[in-house]
Amino acid sequence: MSNILERFMKYIAIDTQSDEDSTDSPSTAKQFRLAKLLAEEMAGMGVSNVRLDDQHCYVYGEIPSNLDADIPALGFISHMDTSPNAPGDAGNARIHKNYDGGVIRLNNDVSLDPDHYPELKDYTGCDLIVTDGVSLLGADDKAGIAEIMTMAETLINDPSIPHGRIGIAFTPDEEIGKGTEFFDVKGFGMDYAYTVDGGPLGELEYENFNAAEARIYIKGRDIHPGSAKDAMINAVRIAAELDGMLPQEQRPEYTDGYDGFFHMTQLNGTPAEAESRYIIRDHDAALFDKKKALMQKCVDYFNSKYENSLTLEIREQYRNMKELIEPHMFLIDNARDAFKACGVEAIVKPIRGGTDGAMLTYKGLPCPNLSTGGLNFHSNTEYIPVQSLEKMVDVLVELARAK
Repeated sequence: MSNILERFMKYIAIDTQSDEDSTDSPSTAKQFRLAKLLAEEMAGMGVSNVRLDDQHCYVYGEIPSNLDADIPALGFISHMDTSPNAPGDAGNARIHKNYDGGVIRLNNDVSLDPDHYPELKDYTGCDLIVTDGVSLLGADDKAGIAEIMTMAETLINDPSIPHGRIGIAFTPDEEIGKGTEFFDVKGFGMDYAYTVDGGPLGELEYENFNAAEARIYIKGRDIHPGSAKDAMINAVRIAAELDGMLPQEQRPEYTDGYDGFFHMTQLNGTPAEAESRYIIRDHDAALFDKKKALMQKCVDYFNSKYENSLTLEIREQYRNMKELIEPHMFLIDNARDAFKACGVEAIVKPIRGGTDGAMLTYKGLPCPNLSTGGLNFHSNTEYIPVQSLEKMVDVLVELARAK
């Protein structure tokens, strides 16, 4: 088993799922288990200045320059947590060798079928790491972690590769939009960085959504249905009615590319009280602001109709990093060249989501995003080709190489 594969399988067996309802940082204490392991591994392989933030669960390290000349310091960043969308213990993941292009049965109920996932055909002949059909695989973003760690090992063990000062950082809680809340940008000390948190091999991204989370709290009036006429205010029905007022064509299932959306992620309630949660996304800042304003307008309308029974909370999560990356487009050119040198075609595309890199860019650390090679993130059908893991190590080493 190669070093990258061994690392990846070890990391995904550690449950690091974050919790969007937690007010702690990190949101789950179990993320420390992986953080401590990574800090120990980094120190063991010879990474310098390894430190673990034992309060907020960030891991930092550095590989000193082996050059006489002074060149900009370059960081590589991935996140340790996995999505709350599905169980995070991938200890039952397995390797499906020499994929033949057919259906891969994950368990009795769940399969990877190229009729549903046509991109599977692109990996015929590859060795695919797949889930048990219950949990996430955790390639988002333990693939990125394993790739960065193996890059670091390569640079340390082969001093013939010229490189400047290289920084490594691993963050908690990216999946719940809090991955950089306590990130020590000054202490990290890098001039530029890349997050390694993208999808299929070759993805290169420097545009992302403007993003907000919205929560609508609804207070109803619950009365026995036998005497409810002209008296009941059903909170669950209000939530459904309000959702129906939002533009249906602006839902995730009907959008792609630069299209924004409203996405109801959760609805809980009874006739007496209900809560609906949304994420609001748009690449265009003006359209993003209009979406937030439309949601407020809908809430205002229902408050006038239902005795001020609704409360809206909107929390901005991150902004589009494009305008701050454009003055540093050499970062995109360098990444494109690194992919090409490794025989990979770079796929420059907008992120229909966000990364730690977007928030770090706004904190003063320009930080585009690179692929990990994984697919079907946030799903129990998540998978990654072993060959993509290995190729991304080559890409990162090439990107670190001083030209």
